Amino acid sequence: MMNSTLLKQCAAEFIGTFTLIFVGIGAIYNHPGLLGVAFAHGLAIAVMVSATGAISGGQLNPAVTFGLFVGGQMGAKKTVAYWISQLAGGTAAALLCSGLIGMKAVSDGTPDIGVTVTGTPIVSIARAITIEAVLTFFLVFVVYGSAVDARAPKIGGLAIGLTVALDILFGGPLTGAAMNPARTFGPALASAHWNNHIVYWIGPLLGGALAGLIYGRFLIKESKPA
Repeated sequence: MMNSTLLKQCAAEFIGTFTLIFVGIGAIYNHPGLLGVAFAHGLAIAVMVSATGAISGGQLNPAVTFGLFVGGQMGAKKTVAYWISQLAGGTAAALLCSGLIGMKAVSDGTPDIGVTVTGTPIVSIARAITIEAVLTFFLVFVVYGSAVDARAPKIGGLAIGLTVALDILFGGPLTGAAMNPARTFGPALASAHWNNHIVYWIGPLLGGALAGLIYGRFLIKESKPA
């Protein structure tokens, strides 16, 4: 049975992840260009990591949670509970957006509600996984360095939000720069659009795990697991 503290943490993870996917879908739907999409996702993460950080750590991403688990900062039960909350938040946001703004047909005619997909024929599955892994490594490394490490500067979610934005500026045209399985899972479920879906699990989880091993097991200041 979930205790009250974990329940509150899961509620915060649900709300924060919901916000990211809701804003992200809306931004893509409105065609603000690559900079606008990057800015929208970065802002959403910055404000919600800051808002939920004191409650749940403001992870809002199964890959971040996995990176913290691999780095010894999360227990297995809490990791699973966070994953469920994050995926539920992403799904709820996508379903609400599909009702509010509808879906658009992508290049193959499939109805789409902001699903992240590989951008060009030259981006193979292997390359897409590698890109997502590298971008997620940057993200989780910054999470450790700006929020988890006891020596971290007190800047809220700003550095994390900026990392999301810079990752999207590089990877947006190539893979959609999800860096977050919940960001892809919710829209994919809402629109039944599963093209190359495995990319957005394998890549982010690999990148998050590598950052967890390097920062969480080697670079971090000694601390007890959460």
